Amino acid sequence: MTAARPLLLVGAGGLAREVLGAVRALNTVSPSFDVLGLLDDNPARHGELVDGVPVLGGTGTVHEHPDAQVVICTASSRNQASRRTISARLGLPDERYATVVHPLASVAHGVEVGHGSVLLAFVAVTAPQRIGAHVVVMPHVTITHDDQISDHVTFAARVALAGGVSVGEAAYLGSGALVREGLSVGEHALVGMGAVVLEDVPPYEVWAGTPARRLRVLPQSDDLMRTNKR
Repeated sequence: MTAARPLLLVGAGGLAREVLGAVRALNTVSPSFDVLGLLDDNPARHGELVDGVPVLGGTGTVHEHPDAQVVICTASSRNQASRRTISARLGLPDERYATVVHPLASVAHGVEVGHGSVLLAFVAVTAPQRIGAHVVVMPHVTITHDDQISDHVTFAARVALAGGVSVGEAAYLGSGALVREGLSVGEHALVGMGAVVLEDVPPYEVWAGTPARRLRVLPQSDDLMRTNKR
């Protein structure tokens, strides 16, 4: 029997708790990960227990555990690129990042899931395709044939993509968003909760409504542009 791999979760918020739940579900099927702790840059949380797992220290603590795999557990519509920023700062090789797929996710044979990505319970990926690195897919998301999912994308619960949809890097799709077949959601775009997307969403724009319409353009800060070039 393969020994469980040591694992660190970067972040101590709600997503870390959900990933921890997925890891524990995996371990009931076969020992997969031994969660050493959570890492968070808020000093007030150091030493805290989150669902029985200690917050060991800041994100730099990851370098004190060179044999541990890592999952970055941050996701927010206010900072779609947080995982991209953290991974660039940590500077870890790809092989240090674990991929977590809940045992109740339905993933078609031949699907490739990138390093550091998380697929939670009742996700459905219906045909072979590649899901990028550091992607977070919340429960009950449906990803169908010929979709293209770039790195650092976040899907909130119950998002549904029709076939042939392209989602750009660090885009965030809010709960219940629906995207018609053959469309694109651009890099760092934000699609609101319950939106019905019937036309392409350009990069760095916020769209919401039924049908979805542009609300505003997001700033491309110097920090984000530097991160894009890495």
